[in-house]
Amino acid sequence: MADMFLEKFQSLVPRYLEDEWQPEDGLPADILTEELDTAGVDIPLVLREFYLALGGCEDLMEAYYYFFDPDELAIEDGYLLFLEDEEEEYVWGIRADQLDVPDPMVFRRLNARGTWKSEEGTFSEYVLDMFAWVFEELEPELEN
Repeated sequence: MADMFLEKFQSLVPRYLEDEWQPEDGLPADILTEELDTAGVDIPLVLREFYLALGGCEDLMEAYYYFFDPDELAIEDGYLLFLEDEEEEYVWGIRADQLDVPDPMVFRRLNARGTWKSEEGTFSEYVLDMFAWVFEELEPELEN
């Protein structure tokens, strides 16, 4: 299957880190497979390509929110957990019954209540929007 998301994720390195994407910014396919085997989970295509593109880039993997390493991925409450905030108030996941969808919807759990809410976007949409929010500066207000 052709790469659907890989180049888009690789393009985040020059966009936000002002450097060219390097192979070490991603995880090698064999290491990713080994870590997923350790975790005992299957992941959607989009998440696989995300790790291949950015799994070794700490500046993005730990930018405000923390993406789980592939060997830390787990299914909880019927969701594959992949991201948490720094205060551990929220965790983000993909419904376990949607892991065969190439780019599934993302949900957020409020840990204190254990309630899940849709983020109203797919993994690729959510991640691209999240990095834009984290890295892009607000434009100064123009005076009339």
